[in-house]
Amino acid sequence: MKHFTVVIATLLLLTGATSLNAQKRRNMKDSIVGTAFIAADYGYNFPGGDLSQRFGNNSTIGAYAGYKTRRNNFYAVEWNYIFGEDIKEYGVLDSISTSEGYLIDHEGKLADIRIFERGFTLHAQFGHVFPVMAISPNRNSGLFINAGIGMMQHKLRIYDNGARSPQLSGEYLKGYDRMTSGVSFSQFVGYWYMSNNRLLNVYFGFEAYEAFTKSRRSWDYDLMRADTQKRIDLMYGARIGWVIPLYRRHGKDEYI
Repeated sequence: MKHFTVVIATLLLLTGATSLNAQKRRNMKDSIVGTAFIAADYGYNFPGGDLSQRFGNNSTIGAYAGYKTRRNNFYAVEWNYIFGEDIKEYGVLDSISTSEGYLIDHEGKLADIRIFERGFTLHAQFGHVFPVMAISPNRNSGLFINAGIGMMQHKLRIYDNGARSPQLSGEYLKGYDRMTSGVSFSQFVGYWYMSNNRLLNVYFGFEAYEAFTKSRRSWDYDLMRADTQKRIDLMYGARIGWVIPLYRRHGKDEYI
């Protein structure tokens, strides 16, 4: 969450700077505008494939930055932080727990252990906006389709409240967290909206991820072996984003 706070603060500062510098601007209705942009977004996702055996539904928050050309082509990089609380891979800590399923801390008390889903995706994105004038205010808005290639990583975030359990400290923790990563592909179909007054710029739609992953840990303590399974992790859902175009100053009084 700390990273997302920094992203939001940066977006707000850039928004203020753009507003202060803006003077006369080209009417968005007149042409397709080429501009760099940054964005913050939120997504809600459903797992599929091997991912659905480990986790339930999750959310993502992310940052999106790139360039939209005067041909409505998109080139961008997108990073998303994955987080969720629905864990389906039970028994990871059974080998160090009591018969009732509790973990004992260094003082002989019941440890407060919580397990979450955590991860991220990082993709280079390529896309295009197809203007639909019947529902769009200008030719910079319309059906938005893009695809990407990059990586996905996810793991079990094992939280030991108070850090009181030595069996889950340091290198020991890595033997239980199931860190997994690999090459992934993404697709998005939705709508890209840029208002004529340039004050409201958003996108929303549906997305899908396909990742070809494997364990990045050399040994899983609960299994007493290395996990050599090759996985196909799928994730699909809906996303909405807030966009800040970084219009370039042209001469003294116009942005293009």
